[in-house]
Amino acid sequence: MPAASRRLTLYGHSYCSLCEAMHAQLLGLTGELGLEIELVDIHDDPELEARFGERVPVLCDAGDEICHHFLDESELRRYLSGG
Repeated sequence: MPAASRRLTLYGHSYCSLCEAMHAQLLGLTGELGLEIELVDIHDDPELEARFGERVPVLCDAGDEICHHFLDESELRRYLSGG
Protein backbone atom coordinates (compact mmCIF):
# COMPACT_ATOMS: atom_id res chain seq x y z
CA MET A 1 0.00 0.00 0.00
CA PRO A 2 1.42 3.42 -0.92
CA ALA A 3 2.48 5.55 2.03
CA ALA A 4 0.91 8.83 0.92
CA SER A 5 -2.61 9.44 -0.32
CA ARG A 6 -3.38 11.32 -3.47
CA ARG A 7 -6.71 13.12 -3.63
CA LEU A 8 -8.57 12.92 -6.93
CA THR A 9 -11.86 14.65 -7.74
CA LEU A 10 -14.76 12.88 -9.42
CA TYR A 11 -17.21 15.34 -10.98
CA GLY A 12 -20.68 14.04 -11.72
CA HIS A 13 -24.34 13.93 -10.77
CA SER A 14 -25.92 12.15 -7.84
CA TYR A 15 -28.49 10.56 -10.19
CA CYS A 16 -25.93 9.31 -12.76
CA SER A 17 -25.41 5.54 -13.06
CA LEU A 18 -22.10 6.04 -14.90
CA CYS A 19 -20.92 8.26 -12.04
CA GLU A 20 -21.91 5.65 -9.47
CA ALA A 21 -20.11 2.93 -11.44
CA MET A 22 -16.88 4.92 -11.75
CA HIS A 23 -16.98 5.82 -8.07
CA ALA A 24 -17.40 2.15 -7.11
CA GLN A 25 -14.48 1.15 -9.33
CA LEU A 26 -12.30 3.87 -7.83
CA LEU A 27 -13.18 2.79 -4.30
CA GLY A 28 -11.91 -0.66 -5.21
CA LEU A 29 -8.54 0.87 -6.12
CA THR A 30 -8.11 3.38 -3.29
CA GLY A 31 -6.07 1.12 -1.01
CA GLU A 32 -3.84 -0.26 -3.73
CA LEU A 33 -3.14 3.10 -5.35
CA GLY A 34 -3.20 5.27 -2.21
CA LEU A 35 -6.13 7.38 -3.39
CA GLU A 36 -8.74 9.53 -1.75
CA ILE A 37 -11.75 10.36 -3.91
CA GLU A 38 -13.64 13.64 -3.52
CA LEU A 39 -17.12 13.55 -5.09
CA VAL A 40 -18.41 16.82 -6.53
CA ASP A 41 -22.02 16.99 -7.75
CA ILE A 42 -22.04 19.57 -10.53
CA HIS A 43 -25.83 19.82 -10.65
CA ASP A 44 -26.14 23.15 -8.84
CA ASP A 45 -22.92 24.74 -10.10
CA PRO A 46 -23.41 26.50 -13.45
CA GLU A 47 -19.65 26.87 -14.02
CA LEU A 48 -18.93 23.18 -13.47
CA GLU A 49 -22.04 22.20 -15.44
CA ALA A 50 -20.80 24.29 -18.39
CA ARG A 51 -17.29 22.81 -18.08
CA PHE A 52 -18.22 19.12 -17.77
CA GLY A 53 -21.88 18.90 -18.85
CA GLU A 54 -22.67 15.64 -20.60
CA ARG A 55 -19.13 14.27 -20.19
CA VAL A 56 -19.68 13.21 -16.56
CA PRO A 57 -18.33 11.43 -14.74
CA VAL A 58 -14.99 13.19 -15.10
CA LEU A 59 -12.00 12.15 -12.98
CA CYS A 60 -9.50 14.96 -12.33
CA ASP A 61 -6.35 15.68 -10.39
CA ALA A 62 -5.61 19.35 -9.70
CA GLY A 63 -7.29 20.44 -12.91
CA ASP A 64 -5.85 17.65 -15.07
CA GLU A 65 -8.54 15.48 -16.61
CA ILE A 66 -7.62 11.80 -16.34
CA CYS A 67 -10.68 10.19 -17.94
CA HIS A 68 -14.41 10.69 -18.45
CA HIS A 69 -17.56 8.57 -18.94
CA PHE A 70 -15.81 5.34 -17.90
CA LEU A 71 -12.82 4.61 -15.68
CA ASP A 72 -9.76 4.01 -17.83
CA GLU A 73 -7.69 2.12 -15.28
CA SER A 74 -4.61 1.88 -17.48
CA GLU A 75 -4.70 5.65 -18.09
CA LEU A 76 -5.17 6.26 -14.36
CA ARG A 77 -2.16 4.09 -13.52
CA ARG A 78 -0.09 5.78 -16.24
CA TYR A 79 -1.06 9.20 -14.93
CA LEU A 80 -0.26 8.31 -11.32
CA SER A 81 3.15 6.94 -12.30
CA GLY A 82 4.01 10.23 -13.99
CA GLY A 83 3.91 8.79 -17.49
